[in-house]
Amino acid sequence: MTPIELLKEAFGRLEEAVPEVVDGLTDEQLTHRVGPQANTIAWLVWHLTRVQDDHIADVAGTEQVWTSQGFARDFDLPFDDAAHGYGQTTEEVGQVRATAEQLSAYFRATYAATVAYLDTLTPEDLDRVVDTRWDPPVTLGVRLVSVVNDDTQHLGQAAFVRGLLA
Repeated sequence: MTPIELLKEAFGRLEEAVPEVVDGLTDEQLTHRVGPQANTIAWLVWHLTRVQDDHIADVAGTEQVWTSQGFARDFDLPFDDAAHGYGQTTEEVGQVRATAEQLSAYFRATYAATVAYLDTLTPEDLDRVVDTRWDPPVTLGVRLVSVVNDDTQHLGQAAFVRGLLA
């Protein structure tokens, strides 16, 4: 297995799991908070997808799926189109409202863009520095693993909340 195949496998696991977390949930369940400041399933899935979309578009040099495919318009959230959830207040978390179908569609489109980008890479590309704001500078490989890690954590949180709804 090549490093690119390994990354595709990791992102593919997310693509399989996101629909399992949201499918069949009502809008009320998607926005349920287990505590007054807790994240909702809708916010967690929207956020993990926004971060993946933002980071992949950045390293690929492309427009984000969020805007290029009309998801920002479709979701109609009260945030700037560049918002991806990082640093949002508890009130803003509560403003993310979307159906299971919207969340799944956005993730599937972002996943497709991710795989299309991964298909352009060679193993040597993973050593390219993509962010010099850190010490040591962040390589493409590190950035992609970071996205998988962040997505996995948030997906696990969403699955946990779904389990509490049963």
